[in-house]
Amino acid sequence: MGNVNLSRVNEMTPVERAAAMAKGESVDRLPCNPNVANGVARVYGCKISEFNSDAKTLATAQIASYKRFGYDSVRIFTDLFTLCEAMGAKVKFPEDDTADLLEPAIIDVKDIGKLQPANPYKDGRLPVQLDAMKYLIEEVGNEVGCSGAVVGPFTNAFFLLGVDNTLKLITKNPEAVHALCRVSLETCKIFAEAVIKLGLTPTISEPMSSCSVVSPKTFREFSAPYLKELVDFIKSKGKGVIMHICGKTSHIWQDIADMGVNGFSIDNVASLADCKKSIGNQVRILGNVDPGGVVYCGTPLDVRLKTLEGIADCYDSPKGYTPMSGCSLPVETPFENIQAMMDTVRDVGYPVRPEKVEAMIADCKKQLESLKYN
Repeated sequence: MGNVNLSRVNEMTPVERAAAMAKGESVDRLPCNPNVANGVARVYGCKISEFNSDAKTLATAQIASYKRFGYDSVRIFTDLFTLCEAMGAKVKFPEDDTADLLEPAIIDVKDIGKLQPANPYKDGRLPVQLDAMKYLIEEVGNEVGCSGAVVGPFTNAFFLLGVDNTLKLITKNPEAVHALCRVSLETCKIFAEAVIKLGLTPTISEPMSSCSVVSPKTFREFSAPYLKELVDFIKSKGKGVIMHICGKTSHIWQDIADMGVNGFSIDNVASLADCKKSIGNQVRILGNVDPGGVVYCGTPLDVRLKTLEGIADCYDSPKGYTPMSGCSLPVETPFENIQAMMDTVRDVGYPVRPEKVEAMIADCKKQLESLKYN
């Protein structure tokens, strides 16, 4: 594990920062979350496969990464297949990479009625995830917001019958898709409730709801009703909701905002400025530095520039803004690039002074231009 740069430590804990911002009091900087995901294995020095069977390793790796970089949210998340696996799907587990779907829970639409909601305390890896959440909140819950990832009902439904089969059913057998989403939602709710009982906040990941995958019309018919029910359920338990949808989402921004989510995380292909104009008066916006093209493949200076440009676009969003990567960072993302995002937000400070940010952007561009000729 790398040493913390002691000259760049936070002046406030994330919990202190969030509480002060909510009261309109002074803070040191904007909240920031690079979304390191399974890259925490590289920080801690373990194999990703250990996350699937060892709750303490999963939690401790997340804590190690949080301590290393000082970001504002820590989440237990390994992959998108924990819920479908608990419902009968088969998952492949590389020794040191993120898990992937091997076989859906069922292969015939006639078997949808056989699917049962998962038991989060017994089925698949859900008990490991919950144990990790317990370790996490016991260790750092007093200083940083802790969350547990819940795969959204529409996305999880695709993994129950297979992505291609489910896409075909949208037009051929819409009733079957609704049946899949309904049983999927029940597992989402049961798992979300288990997360809440531990004191953590559920976050929702809904990549298959992206306009890059399905049309807004399809989203509104097959995803939105179940997603709204999940949001309402979580809020009824006293927790706010942060949601992430990958890819293009501009055509469904208003739908998401009207669900009553507290925050919406957008991918790098979406526009922060447009999102602010569209729904910034309803939800906090999080995003959206390119996780692959910039944070993984770029230099610290590239990361600094894109982080600054995001702040310039969205710092004044009415319900708030959190600089963040557009999605989970690749596992091998260089530490110095993650650090660059955090350092940039610290350098900007708070309240954000737009003229200072513009000067910092100009300086970055000048340095990048200079590097082309040297």
